[in-house]
Amino acid sequence: MAEIAVLIPCYNESSTIEKVVKDFRKALPEAVIYVYDNNSTDCTDEIARRAGAVVRYEYRQGKGNVIRSMFRDIDADCYLMIDGDDTYPAEHAGQMAELVLNKGVDMVIGDRLSSTYFTENKRRFHNFGNRIVRNLINWLFHSEIRDIMTGYRAFSRRFVKSFPVLSKGFEIETEMTIHALDKNFLLEEMAVCYRDRSEGSESKLNTVSDGIKVLKTIATLFRDYKPLVFFSVVSAVCNLAALGLFLPVLLEYFATGYVFRFPTLIVSGVLATIGILMWICGLILHVVVKKHRQLYELFLNQLKSEKKE
Repeated sequence: MAEIAVLIPCYNESSTIEKVVKDFRKALPEAVIYVYDNNSTDCTDEIARRAGAVVRYEYRQGKGNVIRSMFRDIDADCYLMIDGDDTYPAEHAGQMAELVLNKGVDMVIGDRLSSTYFTENKRRFHNFGNRIVRNLINWLFHSEIRDIMTGYRAFSRRFVKSFPVLSKGFEIETEMTIHALDKNFLLEEMAVCYRDRSEGSESKLNTVSDGIKVLKTIATLFRDYKPLVFFSVVSAVCNLAALGLFLPVLLEYFATGYVFRFPTLIVSGVLATIGILMWICGLILHVVVKKHRQLYELFLNQLKSEKKE
């Protein structure tokens, strides 16, 4: 029988963690349920242990840090990641695990936005932010993912053991999605129900600060994964600015035969030079990224061979 690991990162979820653990034990009785406590102060770990979970600890604060430790420490054939706030029902867990184990899907995305999220979630800015992030990533990476930031996902062993976790906080879901798109992993979305937090359970998200972190993560990953496009845009901006400064000087020279604004001419020349250098940087980094993708594919082949042995 394939090994299934249910991964639950937790920070002060004492009011809901017992129900979450019991619901997933019932939905996936063959699975091992891991709760990673992230410096909780409300006995979340003790409640989870009594409910039947394997409790471990991550002392570096942040969901990304927790996921990094989970992916490093746990070996399984299928990994199911779920939040400990009881906002996702366990009824979809079996189907998600089946897609990974029987169909070979590398990441199953629990799509909240196509079901009940916008009616259940009472925080308007969160709804707006989810739309912005979804549209931005789909535009930048030419994809059609419906829910970028969901915390309900299933993964193959191949994805988990080859995913370099760089984020420290709630940006981790965005990083996962972009990495999977860039590396051409097999993705499948499944519409899942979403319910708002129960009374007594408080969200750890800050709409403004966490939203800014997510947008910064998107910009950074776009630069890293698509450097030619990124630096070409920077180059175009510099060259347009240089052209805007140079044209008046050129027209003035044609009219009078003299150049009166040497500082403007020098600045336009510097901007044009920067623009050319940015494009050259993008071209070089594009070759580096392409080579990295080739090496990554070879690494995945090696990982598959080790698993068979």
